[in-house]
Amino acid sequence: MATELEMSESNPDFDLIQNSASTKKLISSEPRTYRKSNILDDTGENMGVCGIVLYAISIFLCVVLFPIAVFMIFKIVRQYEKAVIFRLGKVSKEAKGPGLFTYLPCTDRLVVVDMRTRSFDIPPQEILTKDSVSCRVDAVVYYKIQDAVMSQCNVVNVSHCTKLLAQVTLRNMMGMMTLTDILMDRDLISKRMETILDEATDPWGVKVERVELKDVCLPVNLQRAMAAEAESARDAKAKVIAAEGELNASKALKEASDVITDNSTALQLRYLQTISSIATEQNSTILFPMPIDMSSAFLKNDSDA
Repeated sequence: MATELEMSESNPDFDLIQNSASTKKLISSEPRTYRKSNILDDTGENMGVCGIVLYAISIFLCVVLFPIAVFMIFKIVRQYEKAVIFRLGKVSKEAKGPGLFTYLPCTDRLVVVDMRTRSFDIPPQEILTKDSVSCRVDAVVYYKIQDAVMSQCNVVNVSHCTKLLAQVTLRNMMGMMTLTDILMDRDLISKRMETILDEATDPWGVKVERVELKDVCLPVNLQRAMAAEAESARDAKAKVIAAEGELNASKALKEASDVITDNSTALQLRYLQTISSIATEQNSTILFPMPIDMSSAFLKNDSDA
């Protein structure tokens, strides 16, 4: 401890290196295990004397007023719903449903929970990445309630709490990564975020099924800089390709000139081919080049004279 304190005082970058190492360890570490709180520890069958008396009175009233109470003691929940029963304030061990079941209106309170998959959008979050680049990131989360009892007893407004937790998790994860990692490893970020949210919401009876990053918005000046860099890279690559093409063309022309030089008939064939290509273009005037041998003969006669 003393050694680390001395190094921190002598080298201001030591804290930054230590924080970076701890951040990397946090990202690569195994997911933490959250312990489920046993909410049924305080929900025994013992309701006390007053509870037993009220329960007996409720049953007696239902029997006496059976023709009327028959419409009140039955409850139907849909296939995708569960009913959590609070009897005299204490939750039942298991949620009821789907289908038809009975309950006592005098002593029981029903809370119907939708078990279908839900989704919500994480609002765009202003993120400062590890390499000090500001950007805006938004995502979408799909989740469902897998334990109706825990979702009612362990958290207040499970949807709101899950949404806030997703926002904080997104900001924390993006702040520990560079811009390049965010742009290239979006699938890895989604999987990691899904694991973290699933573990954190497990005591609430929530199952996070999927997390997807929707968009990464960069500042305009950064977009221009990245576009200019990409354009420069494309121009450089185009110049290299053009230079390689000209080099290959010059080599081919040199080889062709060597073949024509060695064989005079090849030169005459090339000459006739050129005239044929000119004639096919429907030109009114065709120029016939004079062979150099004829002009050299005239030049020789002039010099002799």
